[in-house]
Amino acid sequence: MVLRIRPGGHKGELLGHLDFRQRSPLLEVKGNIELKRPLAKAASRLPLSGRRLKRGPDQMEEALEPEKKRTRGLGTRVTTTHPRTAALSSVPQTQGQTAVPRAPRKSAPRCSMAVAPVLKTQKPGPVVPAQKPGTTAAPPMVGGKKPKRPAWDLKGQLCDLNAELKCYRERKQVLDQENQQLQDQLREAQQQASALGAERRTLEEELTRVRAQAEQGQRELGNLSARVLELEERLGTQEGLVQELQQEQLRLQEERRGLAAQLGEQERRLQTSEASLSDSQAEVASLRQEAAAREAVLAEREDRLHGLEMERRRLHNQLQELKGNIRVFCRVRPVLAGESTPSPGFLQFPSGPCGPSDPPTRLSLSRSDERRGTLSGAPAAPTRHDFSFDRVFPPGSGQDEVFEEISMLVQSALDGYPVCIFAYGQTGSGKTFTMEGGPGGDPRLEGLIPRALRHLFSVAQELRGQGWTYSFVASYVEIYNETVRDLLATGARKGQGGECEIRRAGPGSEELTVTNARYVPVSCEREVEALLHLARQNRAVARTAQNERSSRSHSVFQLQISGEHAGRGLQCAAPLSLVDLAGSERLDPGLALGPGERERLRETQAINSSLSTLGLVIMALSNKESHVPYRNSKLTYLLQNSLGGSAKMLMFVNISPLEENVSESLNSLRFASKITGVLLHSCCCGSNRPP
Repeated sequence: MVLRIRPGGHKGELLGHLDFRQRSPLLEVKGNIELKRPLAKAASRLPLSGRRLKRGPDQMEEALEPEKKRTRGLGTRVTTTHPRTAALSSVPQTQGQTAVPRAPRKSAPRCSMAVAPVLKTQKPGPVVPAQKPGTTAAPPMVGGKKPKRPAWDLKGQLCDLNAELKCYRERKQVLDQENQQLQDQLREAQQQASALGAERRTLEEELTRVRAQAEQGQRELGNLSARVLELEERLGTQEGLVQELQQEQLRLQEERRGLAAQLGEQERRLQTSEASLSDSQAEVASLRQEAAAREAVLAEREDRLHGLEMERRRLHNQLQELKGNIRVFCRVRPVLAGESTPSPGFLQFPSGPCGPSDPPTRLSLSRSDERRGTLSGAPAAPTRHDFSFDRVFPPGSGQDEVFEEISMLVQSALDGYPVCIFAYGQTGSGKTFTMEGGPGGDPRLEGLIPRALRHLFSVAQELRGQGWTYSFVASYVEIYNETVRDLLATGARKGQGGECEIRRAGPGSEELTVTNARYVPVSCEREVEALLHLARQNRAVARTAQNERSSRSHSVFQLQISGEHAGRGLQCAAPLSLVDLAGSERLDPGLALGPGERERLRETQAINSSLSTLGLVIMALSNKESHVPYRNSKLTYLLQNSLGGSAKMLMFVNISPLEENVSESLNSLRFASKITGVLLHSCCCGSNRPP
């Protein structure tokens, strides 16, 4: 396209024609789009002269009015007959009807000389409106961004597109070179990977062959070594036999000579022996009669010993019943490292009736409430809460002292009476430590479960001399969200706790069993330790506000004890249940729970529901009610045979010695007091008030 511009004249005129030669499709489409715009609108985008910009709003409106009229009077049409043929469009101009203001004289020739060589290389195209002088140069950058050219500045747009196309072509060439280099590198890497893979396979095959040869050589060497040792052993044996035979030969020769001398003497003594034989036969008959008499005395003593054993069992059971079939012990754990020491007088352990030597049975807890106060504004006196239990263990009590107190109950289980021991309390109060013991395998820290089984194994071995034989079968389950899980599951059976159900052992049987649960026979302490270690790994725990690792389920360790006296046809069977209850902390109704805490909320609700049912069952048993709600909870239903009838039940109430846990400690103590029915009193400032 060739533009001819005559800079002379007052307004400036556009002469000549538009010559469209070869051009790109993108420019051709863009030119066709621009041709559809009316010229009048294009002229209205031109800036006003500086002289007109200095006028006011009214004068600007009057100055623009003639320009609008001249624009409407300009009738320019552009027609195209063929995309490759240029049509000449004449633009009639009259004096005083120019659509745009005159450009400066110096810029017009300079613009024409800069643009004309570029446009001559293009093919003819559609006729486009003439451009004004001084508008072909690229507009200046404003604020770092290239402004958009006016619609009528086709020459400037063409220059921009050509520059952009050149830039894209150079960029494409650089990218093609980089792509070719990357492809070459990829091919080299693939070739190296193939070579290394082949070499690795060759080395692996060689390594396998060498290993096989080494193993075969090792086996042959072992066989030869064993053969050498065997031959050496046989040689030594043969040499020893030869020496023994030689010595034996010499001894027999000496003996033959001696026997020949003794033969005459023996013949003489034989006559004497025959005479005394008759006397010996009479003495043997007398000894047989004496042995029969002693056997009768021994049988009588065995009967008496059996009677004494049965009497011991009766008296032992009577003693346990006098102490109470339902008993409650309270244990206060010591302050751990890193915990704050409670204030003096926070926990007190009054002496028993016989003085300091008598084991304590009472506990006093003082609580100060900062929200209460007197009329004078002084803080109120601390409230003291007194509780009484069958036995209270201060923080200094060891595991051996605790087991010594319950060893008689464990003996009752061996005698044939069901025994159930609970550990109750909030999270972090020492329940699991009481039942299973501490870490590290320290014998002094062993819990009730390993100590109880050691005691049972020892006593069963002693009773074996009286004709009793015992067998022990252990099971360990947990109740999580009212679902029974097997803690002794291994391999593919792990995680199938939902399939465990509580069922009767058989039609008409009162014995309860857990389906799909492992029942493992045990006979020594090592087997019990292995079961406890497996159960700790499978038990459901989670982090709570009270403890980093809190048990979120009830764990029930049951030992089925079966004894038999084959000589008298006697049998006895009873379960020993050791239960580590889940944390008894209450729900905080004002606590805002996020999505991650909803599972802990459901766990806590299930735990509190089962603990409430346990309290109702124990209260119903202690009150000898006709209906006991065993089926209200999986825990009480599973322990049904260990709670009612002649069963012995003991509950350890574990509390924390920290003042920050005083609320949960009081809750646990009140729950235990409801079970025993012995709540002494709670006083404030010397006057009786409800706690």
